Amino acid sequence: MARLGDLVFDCARPAATARFWAAALDGYAVAPYDDAELARLRLLGITSTEDDPTVLVEPAGPGPRLWFQLVPEAKTVKNRVHPDLFAADLQAEARRLTALGATVRGSHPDHLVLTDPEGNEFCVFPAPDTP
Repeated sequence: MARLGDLVFDCARPAATARFWAAALDGYAVAPYDDAELARLRLLGITSTEDDPTVLVEPAGPGPRLWFQLVPEAKTVKNRVHPDLFAADLQAEARRLTALGATVRGSHPDHLVLTDPEGNEFCVFPAPDTP
């Protein structure tokens, strides 16, 4: 049986989008660049990690890795799949996420709909252990 390994986001600005999600998610960080990866980028003519066409965000523990990859086309329609995040305080989490660059797109009695800086939709629900 298959298991989930990675989630991949198509985007116009992989490094910036990766930083947003690393800050948005508890226990995630942009993967550090080692000498071999920096050398690989230089061979591609890329001199700054900001211009890396594929950026990895890794969990500190279990969970899928997140890849952010450069694509030439802009996002034009609603996502067919989106992440659902859990938070103890929806309004406080919305303030934190908007400070990171998210936009609130909808408010419902039991959840909020937001978009990341690239326009990818995601929802925030009360944490299951929160009344």
